[in-house]
Order: sequence, then C-alpha cells, then structure tokens
Amino acid sequence: MNVVLGVGAGIAAYKACELLRLFTESGHIVRVVPTRDALRFVGEPTWAALSGNPVTTDVWDSVHEVPHVRIGQNADLVVVAPATADILAKAAHGLAGDLLTNTLLTARCPVVFAPAMHTEMWEHPATRANVETLRARGSIVIDPAVGRLTGADTGPGRLPDPAEIFAVCARVLRGRPRDLAGRTVVVSAGGTREAIDPVRYLGNRSSGLQGYALARTAVARGAEVVLVSANAALPDPAGAKVVRVESAVELREAVLAAAGSADVVVMAAAVADFRPATALESKIKKTDDAPAAISLVKNPDILAELGERRRSGVAGPSVIVGFAAETDDVLANGQAKLARKGCDLLVVNQVGRGLAFGTPDNAATVLVAGGAPVEVPRGPKEDVADAVWDLVAPRLP
Repeated sequence: MNVVLGVGAGIAAYKACELLRLFTESGHIVRVVPTRDALRFVGEPTWAALSGNPVTTDVWDSVHEVPHVRIGQNADLVVVAPATADILAKAAHGLAGDLLTNTLLTARCPVVFAPAMHTEMWEHPATRANVETLRARGSIVIDPAVGRLTGADTGPGRLPDPAEIFAVCARVLRGRPRDLAGRTVVVSAGGTREAIDPVRYLGNRSSGLQGYALARTAVARGAEVVLVSANAALPDPAGAKVVRVESAVELREAVLAAAGSADVVVMAAAVADFRPATALESKIKKTDDAPAAISLVKNPDILAELGERRRSGVAGPSVIVGFAAETDDVLANGQAKLARKGCDLLVVNQVGRGLAFGTPDNAATVLVAGGAPVEVPRGPKEDVADAVWDLVAPRLP
C-alpha cells in the first residue's frame, strides 16, 4: 500500500519516526510530506533515510512529476501525525499553500489526522469546529491523548502512542467501513477487583484485550469512544477517552455516566458477581488458624440495569451488547443470559484452558435478540471486534 505520512510542525514530530518505521516494516511504501517548519524538529535526511523516498515540502520541486497532485492521487492512505492546529485549520478550509495541504486536497483515499497541541489550542472553539468539519467530510480525527505536554503542562493534546495510531491506520487500510461516524460508543474492558483488605482482592483473569480491540476498531470506523477500563495494563487506544476504574461499583458509575449520551454500550469487561461485604482497613495477618470466612454481597448487574433503564424510557444507548464468558454449556447459558439481561446482542465465548483470557485471538458466537446466532471464527481479537461492529451498525437508528 502507498501511504503518505504528513508531519506537522510540533515537538511530537520525533514520534512520527516510530510511526514511519511501523509502516515500512509492515511492507508499506511511505512518502513523507512534512511542512517546512516541521523540518525544524526532524530534518529531511532523517525522513528520507527512514522512508527510502525523497522528501520535500515544496510544490516546485520535481515539477515535471506534478507532485502536488500525484502524491495524493496515488495514495491508499494519508495520515498526518502530528496534526497541528494550523494543519487542521488549513485542511478544514481547503487551503493549499504547501505540498502537504495540496496533497490533502487531491487525496481520494482515507485520511487520518492525529492531532497534537497544547490543551488550550485543542479545546479552542475554532479547533473544535475544524475537527467537526473534517469528520463531517469523512476524515478520521483521532482525539489526542491526555498526558505530559511541552514543559510542565499536562492535559489533552498529547500525540497518541505511535503503535496505537498505526493500529487505527492498519484497520483503515483493510477497508473497514466508517459506519460508526458521528456515533458515540461506550466500551467496558478488563476485570474488576473487589477489595478484601488493602493488599488482597477478589478478581478474575480478564486482560482487557478484547475490550481494547473493540475500542480501537470503533475509532477506525469513525466513532467517538469512551473506554471504561478496569485494571487493564494496556496502552490507551489512540482516539479513545479512557476512564480507569477498579471495582464493579466504580465501573457501574462510569458506564452509566457515559451511557446517557451514547449510541452503543458494549459491556466487554468481566465484572465480579460478588464483593466482600466489608473491606478491612488493615491487612489480614497470617496465623496458625484459618482466617474467618469472608461474607459476600451481590454486585450490581450493570448489563441488566442498562436494559431495564432503556425499557423504562431513560435516555441511553440504542444498542446494548453484552459478553458472556462460559466454561460449560456455552450456548445454553448464553441464551438464558440474553433473555435475562435484555440486551440486543450477546457475545458468547468459551474460556479456560488457554482460551480467550490473555490471548491475542478469540472465537465467539453472537446471540441476537429475535434472530439467529452468528458464528465468529477464531482470529485476532480485532477481527472479532469488527464482526461485532458489523452487527451493531445496521441496528443503529
């Protein structure tokens, strides 16, 4: 595939070197098109050496090849990282003062912007309007990460991890539809932990990989994503707003807070059914006697509550997706859970003995309320996620 990597004049330009490496090592042909000021951060020789292609910022170089038209016309993907506030503004208004902005105007392939700038610039109404304009035209604008910026500043505006930007671009290059554009989705991921004392907890083996794959693929399909992450030690998916929680009660609060304005909620997290009635304030000490029995109480059933709220007319998602991890009688238990929870789709998969938890692949049966089950063959968890979104998108009003 022919990829154009546009590079804006921001300190995060050095991270684009890693993004370039990921593309080239995956077999893509990459043409780097920086802005003139971007070369103040990373010079032309670096981009040329890493890409193996000539680098210029000027429409007047190699005029006989008509680069200001041909580069965009021949591209299978254009990704701009970092996309500064200046580039977003020029792209939104169709300005074409250099080779990069000309390329953006002539490209007829998918375009991905990975913004990076100070928080005040990202949150300015002008930038927000430009972002919405670009999204309305079909571009994917990945929300920046939250973290340390230039100097001592911290906030939204940090360039997402290059590997996560690449993961979004890889899904786009596979030709996935942008059928979630303009939609807001909430995905829960990971496994909850219920405190016994300050050291110990009740938990489960969920790694969060499937939930993160759902978030990552939803971004690639154009959605705005809120990822409620329970104890997952994974990089933030590029473009997703990540809310970190620990317990089932915290997860419920975060999911319900986000669900009111969401189009879809996917409950992929493994939520503990029970928690200790009392979490001790001091560590339980080892003695010769067995410790006292731990009294348990039920945790809230978040998936069932979402279904009940929708039946009661509470504002919330149009589509609710649940997950069921089963070890025995997988389909029978899944069908019972689908009827009990009131969700639209229930993704059922067998776990244990090296299956599902912590593995890069998965297989599932998606049970459909009022319809026939859909088998999803074993494959990367991103493929399973896309299969779920393929079923969700037609159900959106």
